[in-house]
Amino acid sequence: MPKRICLALDLVNDDALIKEYIEHHQPQNAWPQITQNMRENDILDMEIYHVGDRLFMIMEVGDNFDANKKAETPIGVEKEEAWQQLMWKFQKALPQAKPGEKWVEMQKIYDLKNAL
Repeated sequence: MPKRICLALDLVNDDALIKEYIEHHQPQNAWPQITQNMRENDILDMEIYHVGDRLFMIMEVGDNFDANKKAETPIGVEKEEAWQQLMWKFQKALPQAKPGEKWVEMQKIYDLKNAL
């Protein structure tokens, strides 16, 4: 059964860098191997939202998703490492992030389905 995971991250507060980051995430600029890596890790869907210097990611993942899983092929690993290195140019960890951690999982505090 799919599971929803929500994560947050900050960007370096620089308009030019934020614009460049957004460009990297346009569909026509997606790195095919990164998309393949996500699919191989049972990520069924992913959306990233932006406001100011804050990002919010929603992932729908399958039962075989593993946040610590490495890419399955040497080229997959190589591209993932290159992508992550490039993204650190734009990203900054949230204050509560562990060392080296980027995206921090958020906790759901409200669900309309459960409201009276």
